[in-house]
Amino acid sequence: MNFVLNLIGIIVVLTICWLFSRNRHAVNWKMIVKALLIEFIIAFFVVKIPFGKKIITLISNGLTLLINCGSEGLSFVFGDLYDSSKLSVFIIQSLGTIIFISALVGALYYLGVIGFIVKWVGKAIGKLMGTTEVESFVAVANMFLGHTDSPILVSKYLKYLTESEIFVILVSGMGSISASILGGYQALGIPMEYLLIASAMVPIGSILISKIIYPQTEQIHSISDVKIESKGTNSNVIDALAEGASTGMQIVISIGATLVGFIGAVAVINLFLGLFNLNLEQIFGYLFAPFGFLLGLDGKEILLEGTLLGNKLILNEFIAFSELSTHLGELDARSGMICAISLCGFANLSSMGMCIGSIGVLCPEKRSVISRLVFPAMVGGVFVSILSALLVSIVFLF
Repeated sequence: MNFVLNLIGIIVVLTICWLFSRNRHAVNWKMIVKALLIEFIIAFFVVKIPFGKKIITLISNGLTLLINCGSEGLSFVFGDLYDSSKLSVFIIQSLGTIIFISALVGALYYLGVIGFIVKWVGKAIGKLMGTTEVESFVAVANMFLGHTDSPILVSKYLKYLTESEIFVILVSGMGSISASILGGYQALGIPMEYLLIASAMVPIGSILISKIIYPQTEQIHSISDVKIESKGTNSNVIDALAEGASTGMQIVISIGATLVGFIGAVAVINLFLGLFNLNLEQIFGYLFAPFGFLLGLDGKEILLEGTLLGNKLILNEFIAFSELSTHLGELDARSGMICAISLCGFANLSSMGMCIGSIGVLCPEKRSVISRLVFPAMVGGVFVSILSALLVSIVFLF
């Protein structure tokens, strides 16, 4: 029964994207079917094949060790505030690791490690999917960098891109989770394996969804020998490390401020809804419950998933993950994994402004285009994660 529901779910997701499409007749369904098969193979490899599971476990363990190294710095700077047995301070214990990981990503970016991986994996995906190098590179880069950072890799080419290519950049950003923020999610109690599986499916899933909503119909500007901006503006690795740490601190402050504002706003809304014996969680639960049903969840899990998806879209993924972490102990392995994967990504209302602001600065000529495309891109980003969850759910049944 779950297999049938998941298949219907995939059809529903593709149909909704098709209804959003700018040119329904131009959708290359051969590419879409190929992308679905590749997505399924990736999901099967990392969820069911022992070697693939081993790779995910090794990367997860490695990242966990790195994150634990960051705790040394946090413990030194914040002392007892970092010791959860003495005092619980969310912004330090849950978000603090973002500072360290962001610094590490900055150093790897400067050293060209991230650029090297992005270049060659991007080339492979471009050849496989028939997409241009620039859009393929950014789709891959979003496995490591944030939705506002990855376009920097190809900033000098942005003005030459078609609207379809820009749409891929926006959707891959909305549907991704950057490496620098993984530690924050893990600190909330979300298993690193779930996050890595979701991240592995971002590049192909983003292209798949993007090319349904905004198929390529314009004349592509020929860009030969695309070079990745692998070092940025840093003078050396120490400078890159310091800037990465500073960026991480800005991210932490931004997330903390957003959570204070949004959670407070939700409390105010619930205060008024309480007059009608309602709350925002109930409304989200029923509104997005159909996706929980199509994911093959049972009973109360359906409404829980609806609430989580609503919180992620209207508020942000941190609030959704925080809520999920309190229920993971009640969910079986399959339900916990697909719920977590469905929430991965930056697709929420506040991210739209961030994309317009950051990418618009990199390429002012395309600011109006970005502003026009950012809402459907956010919708696309939501479906990138839901589609990944549906495919993983099917794989789990084998």
